[in-house]
Amino acid sequence: MDKFRMIFQFFQSNQESFMNGICGIMALASTQMYSAFDFNCPCLPHYNLAYGLGILLVPPFILFLLGFVLNNNISMLAEEWRRPQGQRGKDPAVLRYMFCSMAQRAMIAPAVWVSVTLLDGKCITCAFCTSVPVETLGNASHPPLSQGEIQRVLARIPCKEIYNGQQLIANEVAVRYLRCISQALGWCFVLLMTMLAFLVRSLRPCFSQAAFLKSRYWSHYIDIERKLFDETCAEHARSFAKVCIQQFFEGMSTDLVAARCHLPRKVPADAGEAAEKLLGITDRGTMNMALKSWHRCKPPLHLHPPALPTGNGWAGEGQPPTHPSMPLRETAAYYSWV
Repeated sequence: MDKFRMIFQFFQSNQESFMNGICGIMALASTQMYSAFDFNCPCLPHYNLAYGLGILLVPPFILFLLGFVLNNNISMLAEEWRRPQGQRGKDPAVLRYMFCSMAQRAMIAPAVWVSVTLLDGKCITCAFCTSVPVETLGNASHPPLSQGEIQRVLARIPCKEIYNGQQLIANEVAVRYLRCISQALGWCFVLLMTMLAFLVRSLRPCFSQAAFLKSRYWSHYIDIERKLFDETCAEHARSFAKVCIQQFFEGMSTDLVAARCHLPRKVPADAGEAAEKLLGITDRGTMNMALKSWHRCKPPLHLHPPALPTGNGWAGEGQPPTHPSMPLRETAAYYSWV
């Protein structure tokens, strides 16, 4: 349990670790889904190709979209892309980094599905069983058949229980031929994905490491800023609701006390703390205006220094004094003539 707890804490350490964990779980889920999937080839000339390629390509596309849906940054990317310019410019490099990062993670589960499917060989056997070279692998002395009859016989190769073309071509020979081709394609696909990942990881720092670091930093900044803004809004909403509820009950108690001629209860001490957290926004219209202002014109990424004191005649012009002025002290000396 301790190891699982440590792994879970690592996944929750930051956004990238969390998304890497989600993509790993999706990759494992894709292999489990394929192993639990009951593959049934229709064994018909006009449906085998559509069924085989559909099983090979449609689930990866769904997993790719699911990887985008499960990524929390997709809404942040759309919001950053569609927001007005305002006081803060939109950096296309940051948007490209966010999209590429999400696309790379979303491609893990589809790549695993395609690799497992090709290495298994059922989809390629079902899709291209009618393309088996009968002249090379089959019986050349078999009585001649029409092209349609040959296609119907070859379409039943994946269905061993109903295959009736042993005299034309052996079922084991055709299946082994197609499975070898499928496995060769699968290993080539795995090698291609591995080489692409290696090139991206190894060559990217050689060309644009500084730009990559800047894009990564500001991507993390946007994510953290959004989380802090949500937390601040939630804290303000809690304080606003708390003050509203306290004022409501205070008004009700005042009416009841006035009717019964009793003194009202003492105001809770935490009411002032909740009022301080409102930051001067005490009505719905002002809060809506603040939210619209945050969306339309976010503050620029420039922290202004605090205002310097002007009591000693220095208002920021020139160099500030190196040491603060110390108050003057008077010293009295007494001499004795004795």
